[in-house]
Amino acid sequence: MVFTPFYLGNDIYQLEAPYTRNANFGAQVSLSVPLDFEMVNLCKQLAKRKLEKERLDYELVRLIKCTEVMKSGFTFAPGSPFATICGDVVPIAAAPKTSPASPASSATASPQR
Repeated sequence: MVFTPFYLGNDIYQLEAPYTRNANFGAQVSLSVPLDFEMVNLCKQLAKRKLEKERLDYELVRLIKCTEVMKSGFTFAPGSPFATICGDVVPIAAAPKTSPASPASSATASPQR
């Protein structure tokens, strides 16, 4: 709901007649109701998608900056409140190795009849 007060006024100067001032006051009230809530749901979906994109951008920039700092030989002090910022960034060489199942090994594991 929107309430809008207004004032309309004018001054009239005539040579033969005296000076006249008019003043009108009023208000306008308007009420808006969406006829379909599809636009509201669409707006919520777009906002959610934007937040997800911003979170992804934040994580990627954090990863890039942490690796740049690590490559230059620096890191946060272990007791620092910022030590957890790069705590989950792990070099690929240090990541645990998992071997994916190859098609040849999966074919020999299941007997064919």
